[in-house]
Amino acid sequence: MAGGESGKGLYDHLYRRFFEQRDSHDGYSFQEAPGGSAPTPTVSFSQKLRWWIWTRGQRRKKILAERDRLQREILQIKNTGKSK
Repeated sequence: MAGGESGKGLYDHLYRRFFEQRDSHDGYSFQEAPGGSAPTPTVSFSQKLRWWIWTRGQRRKKILAERDRLQREILQIKNTGKSK
């Protein structure tokens, strides 16, 4: 909703539908949300995960590194969008 224009936002149609149906809804309707086009990020390992595995620290470092990489990627997209 750039410039304060109402009704032009990405999710305005969903909010409008929610407010129209708020008195007659029967429960949680968010499970009907459309699926995204991006797959869930995963980190793969050479060994199957076990609760007693010795490489837990290495696995944790790899997962955290992937999380940080994705966060930097999101921030980079956000920052390049501001420069336009």
